[in-house]
Amino acid sequence: MVNSFFAMHSRMKHINRWALMRNTASENISEHSNDVAAIAHALAVIKNLRFGGKVNAERAAFLGLYHDMPEIITGDMPTPVKYHSKQMHEEFLKVEKVACDKLLSMLPEDMREYYSSAFFMCEEDEYLWKIVKAADKISALIKCIEEKNAGNREFEKALLSTEKAIREMKLPEAEVFLEEFIPAFHLSLDEQTEN
Repeated sequence: MVNSFFAMHSRMKHINRWALMRNTASENISEHSNDVAAIAHALAVIKNLRFGGKVNAERAAFLGLYHDMPEIITGDMPTPVKYHSKQMHEEFLKVEKVACDKLLSMLPEDMREYYSSAFFMCEEDEYLWKIVKAADKISALIKCIEEKNAGNREFEKALLSTEKAIREMKLPEAEVFLEEFIPAFHLSLDEQTEN
């Protein structure tokens, strides 16, 4: 049997994000997932170092790395469409579950249980998934900042609503990331390297 899981994973670079908006630079789900993994890892480290947490930072990175892989099959559903109504969101979740099941079937049977946790939340990963969700939103915020820095006004409203959504999550580690790391994204390369 041919195991296509990682061949499918490599196709993430072909799925572009932000389909409904004019972009100065395209972003695919492979790039986005890499950013989410790095940010989720950082959020977990902040949680452990600054807030007495005992979360697995490497596992947070693992979940972030695969969190959007079902979009290889479903495509990147724009947020306004995905959350247009409760019914549409529920139907999308059903489609996403079918995509997750299909991807897992592309692994050898002995590996499926391990990777299934990247697609289906288990109780012990509940907090890590909150961290990944925050990292996902922070990655989106960074994209909005980059587009605004490039003079693209298309992302102004998304920037404000995304930052608001992150703050509403009430995760102290996300607040720290916003305060300590996000300001650098407003700087030029020269300004970033002056410090």
